[in-house]
Amino acid sequence: MTEAQPVAKGRRGRYSSPQDWSRLKQEIKDAANSMGIDDIGFASADPFLSLKNVLLDRRAKGYESGFEEPDIDKRVYPELSLERPASLISIAVAYPSKLKDPPKSEPGKRRGILARSAWGQDYHTVLREAMARLEEFILQRVEGARIESMVDTGALVDRAVAERAGIGFKAKNCMVISPKWGSWIYLGELITNIPFEPDTPVTEDCGECTKCIDSCPTGALVGPGELNAQRCISFLTQTKGFLEDEFMRKIGNRLYGCDTCQMVCPKNKGKSWSHRPELQPDPETVKPLLLPILELSNREFKERFGASAAAWRGKKPIQRNAVIALGNFKDKASLPKLIDIMRNDPRPVLRGTAAWSLSRIGGETALQAVNQAIAAEKDEEVLARLYRAKEALEGDEARSEEVMR
Repeated sequence: MTEAQPVAKGRRGRYSSPQDWSRLKQEIKDAANSMGIDDIGFASADPFLSLKNVLLDRRAKGYESGFEEPDIDKRVYPELSLERPASLISIAVAYPSKLKDPPKSEPGKRRGILARSAWGQDYHTVLREAMARLEEFILQRVEGARIESMVDTGALVDRAVAERAGIGFKAKNCMVISPKWGSWIYLGELITNIPFEPDTPVTEDCGECTKCIDSCPTGALVGPGELNAQRCISFLTQTKGFLEDEFMRKIGNRLYGCDTCQMVCPKNKGKSWSHRPELQPDPETVKPLLLPILELSNREFKERFGASAAAWRGKKPIQRNAVIALGNFKDKASLPKLIDIMRNDPRPVLRGTAAWSLSRIGGETALQAVNQAIAAEKDEEVLARLYRAKEALEGDEARSEEVMR
């Protein structure tokens, strides 16, 4: 036997026939739920050749987010992650989509929202623990088994593996939709040298429905199954730099991620999953008050959000998004804090974003503060944004005077 030909350890000794691998596959499926896995599928480890052209086209159009594995070949060829692979195993874990007794957002106490994928424990941890249990299950039964597991930080495209393995179908919003679980699922995969029989892909599809495309706030869904990540709010909320006016208005009160294309999907109607305690959300964490977020130190941020997937980029993007949300609420109660950030925050992105939010709220107090900030500001990008805020505020003031006349 070579390293590429594992053997299962059974009561009657070694065996490696297709029937034996079929029996092991069924044992894995039967035990999956006890390992924290809601759905599991098996697929060939053949290259994703049709995907390669899609990925190259996305790169040529500038649609990538920059968070992907940069080497496209590694995303297409499983053998670049595990020598001589025979199978892929895709796993899915379902998460909740509804918040029980959500706290209200009120004047003076405005709240932001985290995307559902960031509710509960960080899904990277949840999936890795589940896959570790699955690996152990297999290694206890198979000599010479080689396994490489990965979540969305790995090389392979999770959704492509899940689609091939029969977890669900690729929807027009680029999500994988399971006939049972909807698209509210976390995905992970394992590459192995065990020759499992592939499962049958799901034949269901979106039909004529285009609700996700029609509802995308920024038009990031440029066509069925085609996403321009550079316009996607989910991506934009995770960036660390300045955002343009168009995107800040569309972000609304989102602090991390965006669920619009999933919320409008008919395939998700009535689907919310509460059977995994570790994934259930704390309402005050996933729909937090905005002003207190702006006061958090790094340590306090980790204590508050560190267990969530939303924490991976640190506090700066979430604090910037909180500033944006306050501007979109146009709540005058937030003026003192926004003015303080614009004047004193050491981070240019926060200062410039606060100026934009003040221009959204409007009024003489905001205009005076912006003028004072212009006199003291040294950063060129922040200055440019201060002048744009000044222009917007003066325009509001002029329109107000016209109404009074």
